[in-house]
Amino acid sequence: MGSDTINCIIRGGGTGLELVPPPSFRYASWIAGWLVWARCVVVLAVVVSCGGIAAVARAQPPAPNPPALPSIPVPHGLSIPDLQQWIDAVVPRPDIAQPATTVPKASAQTRSPAPATDPASLRAAVLPSDIGDPMFDARPAGLASLAPGDVVETRDVTATAAPLLTAPVRQVLQLKFRTTGAHGEPSFATASLVLPARAWTGPGDRPMLVNNLAIDGLGRQCTPSYTLAHGYSANTNSADFFPPLTQLAVLRGYAVLIPDHEGPDMAYAEPYVAGHAVLDAIRGARKLLPAEFGSSRFAMTGYSGGAIATRAAAVLLSEYAPELASSAVGAAVGGVPADYRMLSTTMNANLATGVFMAAVFGIGREHPEVLTSMNNLAQQVTTSPLKNVCMNLIEVPGVITPPIDIAANIADPLHSAVAQKVFEATDISARRSTMPLLVYNGAQDFWIPAAGARELYRQQCALGVTAIYRDVPGEHFLAGDTGWPGLITWLDQRLQGVPAPDEC
Repeated sequence: MGSDTINCIIRGGGTGLELVPPPSFRYASWIAGWLVWARCVVVLAVVVSCGGIAAVARAQPPAPNPPALPSIPVPHGLSIPDLQQWIDAVVPRPDIAQPATTVPKASAQTRSPAPATDPASLRAAVLPSDIGDPMFDARPAGLASLAPGDVVETRDVTATAAPLLTAPVRQVLQLKFRTTGAHGEPSFATASLVLPARAWTGPGDRPMLVNNLAIDGLGRQCTPSYTLAHGYSANTNSADFFPPLTQLAVLRGYAVLIPDHEGPDMAYAEPYVAGHAVLDAIRGARKLLPAEFGSSRFAMTGYSGGAIATRAAAVLLSEYAPELASSAVGAAVGGVPADYRMLSTTMNANLATGVFMAAVFGIGREHPEVLTSMNNLAQQVTTSPLKNVCMNLIEVPGVITPPIDIAANIADPLHSAVAQKVFEATDISARRSTMPLLVYNGAQDFWIPAAGARELYRQQCALGVTAIYRDVPGEHFLAGDTGWPGLITWLDQRLQGVPAPDEC
């Protein structure tokens, strides 16, 4: 990594320790920055817990007379609150542009703590970066005057998308449309509409499969539409193409709609953003091609992160897009993160920690109270290029299995008032699906346990929904494949007009 290598210096004497970041700290090697900061915190914890003093050599000496940082007494036993204090003492707050009314930072001579970062400024700093494609970057003018689902821009990406899909297509269109954010504000989203080369010979209009892929990313280049427009890259989620659900649906003559359901701010795991985007993508496709899809039936599906969007769309449809209800024939959700409170115990401080932290951060983009609970380390990470990572790198922090507590500035953050508020704001368990359901989950899934999916099934049955549930073999990743045969059979029958089975 050469000159971009980031190291830490641990120095101490007497009763105190200091972790000093190098003066040339920067994020050219941003993934290395994340790992080394985490490593520094772990090393500090080990050193303190042993009551010793250690030093990690740096390739070049620190700048002359670096500013002194507070020295914190070594505790008798290491605890999370102590670690949180050390992190905020030794990791500098990121330099975020503040409103003119913000109180200036105290001088180095006073060594008083700097004021808290303005929440609006912090949110602006953690939003995803532009990727150079106006289709995804540019906010359309006059959104408030448009109806949800109104199309504001389209483009043909067949030349790039067709070779990736490896199935005969007539055209692949991308549409940009008006949607609604988590708090009712006008927003926009994008989607890709795959039109088969095969003519539809069945009854009625050509059916549409809404394939809500597991984006599980924080940057706009993580979306399936970006890959279809720009080609396969290191940021592409391989699950976009395998199992080959889109391809199989095209071969059956169904149109496939692929929404970028995290919205322009990439609010990963926020259900209202996702549900609204999916429903408005359907509206947009119908408005764009009314002769072909004006009254066609549709089914939707999603696994894992895609199941969040599918489930949300199924339960929000009756109030947000009631005109679609008569055409909605079914929704299939697999590996569904149904209970966020449960996931806070099953995905924290283990190999899934990176994914869990990314989801918390994604939700925080729509619920800024999460952001204001981040400590300096978390603010450094979420305002760095790490705020744009895709699924290929989100899992990396899980290698060192850190608890989410190391990113917070409050004790027991998952049981805090902030957490309870966000849990309640994202809880859609009391809402009834407008369409029949297939719910399936890996019987051996330890990250997203089947207990949550079974409870979702029981809740929807109690609300009078036509539904079935299936345990499938495997943990989370394997279950996405073992559940596929049952999934495609169920979806095909719904799109063919066969009534959904009910085992409630």
